[in-house]
Formats: sequence, structure tokens, C-alpha cells
Amino acid sequence: MTDTSPRLILGSGSPRRLELLRQLGLSPDDVRSPDIDETPRKGELPRPYCIRMAREKAEALNAGPDDIVVCADTTVALGRRILGKPATAGEAAAFLYALSGRRHRVVTAIAVKRGDRMWERAVVTTVRMKRLSDLEVNGYLATNDWRGKAGGYAIQGPAGAFIPWIQGSFSAVMGLPVAETASLLQAAGYPLFGETP
Repeated sequence: MTDTSPRLILGSGSPRRLELLRQLGLSPDDVRSPDIDETPRKGELPRPYCIRMAREKAEALNAGPDDIVVCADTTVALGRRILGKPATAGEAAAFLYALSGRRHRVVTAIAVKRGDRMWERAVVTTVRMKRLSDLEVNGYLATNDWRGKAGGYAIQGPAGAFIPWIQGSFSAVMGLPVAETASLLQAAGYPLFGETP
């Protein structure tokens, strides 16, 4: 990588997104958490909501004209219902019981911004959660792993034991689809894999 590379800014406070970027051999020049209102609009469906969140996060960060900003949003969708980050253990329990024994979708939208251009992609993964016992739900809640997680769980944590099957991108369920992020960064002119800009 040469000094002429644009600066890479990760617009997320998520340690998982940072870890997934590092899988691509990338270390952002700056990591900032955008401050936006994440309240869904009345009647807003999960996929459009998720895309809007990623875009608004990218637009909220101040960046130089040649800086490349990467933002993402992950939403758990049960039918048309958006399961956000639970505020309490009780809400997390309600989410887990709603997901128990059912398939749901995890939508992760990525927005890559450079100057006034934006590249976007939404990745939808179908996830099946096994039927959960009260013991499993209470044991999981006691780990506090549900905090700050869309849908009240993280596939890469203890809740991985509840997920026997997924169709789609594991890294997207974690919060950043690695393959799609790489292609958007390349589209924005960020050198990957030893390319020169």
C-alpha cells in the first residue's frame, strides 16, 4: 500500500465490524461512530430501513473529499417486523421467544462514500433458530451478550449454539458482509490485495 491511498474511515463503534475489515487486511485510518436517529419510520419495512440507516450513517460523518467512509447497519427482520437492539433483558427475552423455532432474515446494508458518491449494497441472510427452552433463554440473557445486538443475539457469541442453519453470508449476520464490502471498496477506488491506487 502506498502513501497515495485515500484515508479509510470506519463509521462504526462495533468491534465486530473492525475485526471483519481486518479479515481483508485493512486497518482503518480512523474509527468513528456516527450519531443518528435510528427510529424506524411508520410502516417502514426492514430492508429499506436498513439501507436508509447505512446511508444516513455515511452522510453523518465529516470526511475529506478523497476519504473513503464505510458504514453498515444490521437489522433482524421477523416478517415485516424490525427487531432492533433491545433496551432491556425483558425485551431481549421477548425477541428470543419470538425467534425461537422460526426462520428470520438478517439484513445488513453497507454504504461506502467517497466525496459526493455513494456505493450501496444490502445483503439478506436467512437464519433458523432452534426452539429455545426457558433455561436456554435465561442462561443466554445472563451472559449479557444480547446487549447492543439487533434481535437480541449475536451469531458469533454464545447464541451461535441456537443457530443450526443459515442461508447466506455469515459475516453479514455478524455485521459486515466481507465479500460485498471488498467489492464496494474496490468500486470506490480503495486498493485491496496489494493493488496500487
